[in-house]
Amino acid sequence: MAENNVPPKSVKPEYDAGHVPITEELDSAKRTLPPAAPVAIALVAVAIVVAIIAFAFRAKPVAQGGIDAVYVSVQPNQPNIFVPIQVTLRNVGEKTLYIKDVKADLKTEQGELSDTAASPTDYERYFTAFPDLKEHSTQALVVETKIAPGAAQKGTVLVSFPVTKEQFDARQELTVIIQPYDQNAIVLREKGAQAK
Repeated sequence: MAENNVPPKSVKPEYDAGHVPITEELDSAKRTLPPAAPVAIALVAVAIVVAIIAFAFRAKPVAQGGIDAVYVSVQPNQPNIFVPIQVTLRNVGEKTLYIKDVKADLKTEQGELSDTAASPTDYERYFTAFPDLKEHSTQALVVETKIAPGAAQKGTVLVSFPVTKEQFDARQELTVIIQPYDQNAIVLREKGAQAK
């Protein structure tokens, strides 16, 4: 009888645990990766939880306000100008706001300058020496002032900078920084400041 030329069926070799070829171990990604749909659903769920936590614990503003008016007083034979800045501060937070510190920053082409607000006890002395300051000042915004939730406080911040009136008038930015206790600083920017 003639033999037909059918090749014998290939027999898969059997391996013991210590001698599996690498091609068998890492054969295809289909065998080892989980299905895509459950992974995508889990990633979306994690993203939603992270977004909810970030929204719940976001930094909430404690106050709003602005600079209402700025006046410059130039005195003969004085190297500095005096600047009374009238501001309004509204407590939009849920707890009472206590003012710890008040300062002003001035940015000009010559550089940046900073000054801490004059003490309210010195206002009368400045008003006596420079009468035009009193015309452009209101009640001082005092350190340790407390502002109840929903309330507003208006006041004057009196500062001095070693610049000329022309340099001040050409300023790039004027800001008042009010630092409350246990809160982030509140930065009030001049409404009409020209940024260059």
